[in-house]
Amino acid sequence: MTGKNVTLRLLDKADREILKLPRPVKGAIYDFQHKFKTNPDSAGLRLKQLQGHDKLYSARVNDDYRALLLRLADDDWLIVSVKHRKDVYAHLDRLTYSVNRVTGGIEYVDLQVVQEEVLTARAPLAAAPAEPAQPAEPALPAEPAGPGPLFAKWSEQELTDLGVAPSLIPVVAALTTEDQLLGLVEYAPQLTGEVLLALYDGTAYDDVLEQVTAPVATPEPVDPEDFRAAAERPATIVTTTDDALREALEGEDFGRWKVFLHPTQAKLVGRDYSGPARVGGGPGTGKTIVALHRVKHLVEQLPPGRNKPVLLTTYNKNLAADLRSRLLALGGETLLSRVEISHVDQLALRTVREAEPGNRKRIVDEAQAVREWRSLLDELGEDGWDAEFLHDEWTQVVLGQAVTSRTDYFRARRAGRGGTVTRAERAEIWQLVERFTQRLDRLGVQTWDQIAERAAQLEAGRAQRIQAIERRREEAGGLDNVHVADGSGGWLRYRYRHIVVDEAQDLRPAHWKMLRAMTAPDRNDLFLAGDTHQRIYKNQVTLGSLGINIRGRSSKLSLSYRTTRQILRSALNVLGDETYDDLDGGGETLAGYRSVLSGAVPDLHGLKDWQEERDAIAALIESWGEVPHEQIAIAVPTNRMVTEVAYTLSRQGIRALEIGPDGPRDDSGVHIGTMFRFKGLEYQRMIIAGVADGLVPRADVQQRRTTNPARHRTEMQRARSLLFVAATRARDSLDVFWHGEPSPFLEELIRVRPPVAA
Repeated sequence: MTGKNVTLRLLDKADREILKLPRPVKGAIYDFQHKFKTNPDSAGLRLKQLQGHDKLYSARVNDDYRALLLRLADDDWLIVSVKHRKDVYAHLDRLTYSVNRVTGGIEYVDLQVVQEEVLTARAPLAAAPAEPAQPAEPALPAEPAGPGPLFAKWSEQELTDLGVAPSLIPVVAALTTEDQLLGLVEYAPQLTGEVLLALYDGTAYDDVLEQVTAPVATPEPVDPEDFRAAAERPATIVTTTDDALREALEGEDFGRWKVFLHPTQAKLVGRDYSGPARVGGGPGTGKTIVALHRVKHLVEQLPPGRNKPVLLTTYNKNLAADLRSRLLALGGETLLSRVEISHVDQLALRTVREAEPGNRKRIVDEAQAVREWRSLLDELGEDGWDAEFLHDEWTQVVLGQAVTSRTDYFRARRAGRGGTVTRAERAEIWQLVERFTQRLDRLGVQTWDQIAERAAQLEAGRAQRIQAIERRREEAGGLDNVHVADGSGGWLRYRYRHIVVDEAQDLRPAHWKMLRAMTAPDRNDLFLAGDTHQRIYKNQVTLGSLGINIRGRSSKLSLSYRTTRQILRSALNVLGDETYDDLDGGGETLAGYRSVLSGAVPDLHGLKDWQEERDAIAALIESWGEVPHEQIAIAVPTNRMVTEVAYTLSRQGIRALEIGPDGPRDDSGVHIGTMFRFKGLEYQRMIIAGVADGLVPRADVQQRRTTNPARHRTEMQRARSLLFVAATRARDSLDVFWHGEPSPFLEELIRVRPPVAA
């Protein structure tokens, strides 16, 4: 056999196994794959078929480690495991591999490891001797002790029909504790783990079949002997390129899930939608990954020509930069050359300045705008109105609905604003709004809300002109010479063929009106990804009222690839019983939201004062030893607390980087920022500090319980969402700190798990 055309793939479970090996072994594996692809028959590799297996081979990685490979065809090989040489030959009859009849994917299971790590190690069970002539099954308990089997109510056939690996059915029957189940999930094929966890979490059998199994089931007949065909199916997750293998061998990078596309996600990426579509789901479910792959899919369907016909946008500069780097990793410069990537405020500002080059007013943020409202009220001697209420009324009702007259304001809907405003009060508010906008003009400043609304007006006018041209073309029999110059030397047309929006829940109504006008109403025009449980701004919208109809074209992802089950449970407790919308006037829940990852339960730390809290945080980070500091983050409620935590860490010799509007400046220290700054980021270890009563939520929010109940509910929901977002940035561990009285949002967590002793 020559090696010049040899294909060598790496099964994802082997990938995860390799991450746990010593660094020198990882380097040896990287060298091994190069040698193997050059010549598998090289004497140094010692490639040989394993006794009792027609497709399984071993090859030498170094003196101590061997790679186990499935021979898919003469020139096609799949690494399914890397083991110490003493473990390879001891239990050959317990190495099983097959093609799953439901998914059509390759599944490899080491039953010996399952026995030792899941059953025996986690709950001692009496072993049944294996029959020498048959492949041994895992040991089963002679008599169930303690709680009964977890999956006794489902038959072997039912579990197999759901996609559970047949070789693991006896193991599943022996499980009696959650710890055993979580241990099995670590070693089981992915679908097996997802199915078992869904059943364990109480999902009905038919719902598991529909929601977990059906999306990954292959539509074609499965030949259980055709491993090469199985390797090509989406259910077989493999690494093939040198770069991808190098990333797999670099154990410090836990972001591999960011480029993985689950078959459920792949169907959403490639679907042909008759109009705007939306993908929702909890943190870590891969919504952004779906959005990025959707961009790539749309570009691949486009004819050559127009440079950037696809827009990828999100709500801030930091996330836009992250999307750019990830899209570059996904498709290279060729893909980037056809995609416009911009955060939505930047897009609105460019649109306004393109149409109104003389508009160079200074831009003020929301906090500055509220201060101007307070100044205006002070100057007028008005003490009957709250500055923040007036600012919200102006942005959400007046600007949000493009209200331009007193009469229109009297008719404007105030859904979600709470409280009844009389006609006389509306008249007062309108007069104050006029004075406020005049004040901004006099100061030569404008807000982002004003820019977004102006951009929406400009784009709506542009869309109307385009539609008029199209009508004239139809009337002229489809002649192409009916056109209108766009003022820049070209011809008027919609700016984009397709628009993909990430973190859709945080866009303003004006943003949506602008985006709707930037692309023609057509198939696959708008694709939205977002989760209203993670809304951290006040932008509550009903897309249907803004010309974006997603009814019947909404999907939800429910499997988290980042957050462990233990952290997930704690984060969901933070949300409480709040109700959330679906961006289109309906309700949305995180029912079925789950994770196949397992880890430690989050630790809670109550300290006497803020100084003790900061000292305890520094001590905790020091106790983590070799954990890279760039994989540690600290989220706090205020900017002042950011500075104070950074100061305390620096005095302990721990470098800290404050996260600003553009994200962390570099990756050489612990990241610290307000909770707002961590949207879209993720870390190995997450610390949330200052989660105290009066800080989370702020004291002024609590004071509105009686003075403005509707606003109190809205602000409380935002505060819960912010804490939920911060908690779900964690992968491996979450620690929550407070001083004095804890936040009321932690009440349930503290009841279940008391604070760690200081």
